[in-house]
Amino acid sequence: MTEDSRVLDARYYMPAFGRTMKVVRGAGSRVWDDQGREYIDCVAGIAVCSTGHCHPAVVGAICDQAHRLIHCSNLYYVPNQAELAEKLVEIAGPGKAFLSNSGAEANEGAIKLARVRTGRKKFVAFTHGFHGRTCGSLAVTHKPAIREPFEPLSPACTFVDYGDLDALAAAVDKDTAGVFVEPIQGEAGVLIPPDDFFRGIREICDDAGALMIVDEVQTGMGRTGKWLAIQHTGVAPDIVTLAKGLASGFPIGALVAREGLEFGRSEHGSTFAGGPLACAAALATIGVIEGILPSVAAKGERFMTGLAAHNPRGRGLMIGISVGDRCPEVQRICAENGVLVNCAADGNLRLIPPLVITDAEIDTAVGVINAALG
Repeated sequence: MTEDSRVLDARYYMPAFGRTMKVVRGAGSRVWDDQGREYIDCVAGIAVCSTGHCHPAVVGAICDQAHRLIHCSNLYYVPNQAELAEKLVEIAGPGKAFLSNSGAEANEGAIKLARVRTGRKKFVAFTHGFHGRTCGSLAVTHKPAIREPFEPLSPACTFVDYGDLDALAAAVDKDTAGVFVEPIQGEAGVLIPPDDFFRGIREICDDAGALMIVDEVQTGMGRTGKWLAIQHTGVAPDIVTLAKGLASGFPIGALVAREGLEFGRSEHGSTFAGGPLACAAALATIGVIEGILPSVAAKGERFMTGLAAHNPRGRGLMIGISVGDRCPEVQRICAENGVLVNCAADGNLRLIPPLVITDAEIDTAVGVINAALG
């Protein structure tokens, strides 16, 4: 990044993250910075670049659609939209899909849908959970540092410990519209509860007439070795939200609600959501993932085996390692040696590479990470 670019960034752009490098090109599981340095990318745009950087099928689909129609609004039938909705329902289960521009918007949609269909206003979510930064999605996000400056928030939400079914049963009542839960807590550092936790959530929601809302924004689209992480548990939620890996970096989100649970006309909408380019990118992404999904579990095992000395935890290509205060240092050392990794909350190293990462790239990354961890 040139000095002029840094000056312009400091002068005109509101800072969101502490940035140290400028990525200018990507291909597959590798990226290059503006100094020409090459990296194996184990961050993937925070679990976004599922098919790798600039996959030819995705690039081709975007370019082909851009030559025909970029936008027409949801006042009309949108090219690729119904086909994408069909694919999402095939992935998530019988029902209907509603498209958005991001994961936060998908969760906003889930909040609205739960409130309007149940007639209830309150929600329950879990400590360390993350569901977005818009006011509604932030209301069900636990992290105090990003939530408390914007309180009071709506809807009202009660937080209980992730994995504590007794606390959940005490919190869910006849006024609860829904329970928000991540199958694996990603921003918290890849935290995985036992499978019976999700069966318990299902039973508690059924008993109270509340909706089970599963946030698959980070865990979905093949990240864990199945299309959805909740599919490892055998539990069927009422609403699933998706985004990050859905279109290989093109902004899109979605919610899929079970049969009989849907918005009525004019109850929800968006100008840009489900546009022709986004849907084309998502359809191409799904096509690529269909071919590589069977390999994701084995790639994850290869990573976990290589890092076994550091007690990794994870599922598929979503892996966490507790590092503590050294996490930023480990991240820096890895970058200096050509591997990009990410520090999540509480000193947890998070590895969320493209699903197309090769065995050779995994082995190289493992060697660098092990050396950095010492």
